[in-house]
Amino acid sequence: MHITYLRDLFNLRRTQIIIGILALLMAAQEARSQGIGYRRKHLEYYDDKPIHYGILFAVPFTRFNIKHSNDFVSKDSAFVIQSPTNAAFRMGFTVNAYLNEHFDLRTTPAVSLYERHVKFSYPNGTDRTEKRESTWIEVPLLLKYKSVRRVNSRMYMIAGVTLGIETNVKRNRGGGATALDTKSSDFSIDYGIGYEQFFEFFKFAPELRFSHGLTNMIVPGTNSVGNGISRMRTHTVTLYLNFE
Repeated sequence: MHITYLRDLFNLRRTQIIIGILALLMAAQEARSQGIGYRRKHLEYYDDKPIHYGILFAVPFTRFNIKHSNDFVSKDSAFVIQSPTNAAFRMGFTVNAYLNEHFDLRTTPAVSLYERHVKFSYPNGTDRTEKRESTWIEVPLLLKYKSVRRVNSRMYMIAGVTLGIETNVKRNRGGGATALDTKSSDFSIDYGIGYEQFFEFFKFAPELRFSHGLTNMIVPGTNSVGNGISRMRTHTVTLYLNFE
């Protein structure tokens, strides 16, 4: 009797322990599936404000897109004309106007320090590089599409146009008509993608933006060195670091 009683008591306790363990496992799984592992939502009412301001730092990688003219073969002594990609620096500020849950109107005025090159290679093995070192003020007008916010993060896409004005320029020129001359204003189409991460006191948004210039930057009639070029447009890929 005592042995049977002890065996039954042991089996009951073992069953209770197993049931308890299973209950804990089921509760943990339910908590995990419901996301009960609490994550604090930073800047919870961020989108309630109609306008936000911020600063930006950016690294553009820029060059000229060159199209050869009909005189490239007959009149230009260079057999290769190319524009290598060069890194630059940009800084500015952000003004972001809230439109609705998914769309914002945005501008990011900035000052950019560029150095663009045009390299001429000749059959005798020599090279000539025309440098365009300049400071530009650029004012974009952009439409931003943002995804639904997931706790403290969301993705976005951006597209628009940019007006650029050259404020000063340093040319590596031999003087006169033997140097490559370019225009001091540009108009481009921009588009890109970014990621927003909300922290306790600010929002950080890395962004990759592509810019295609529409203006033919070469000045016609003044560039004997550029006889082989019919069109020269800017092309820039920029990594932005936005803080708002």
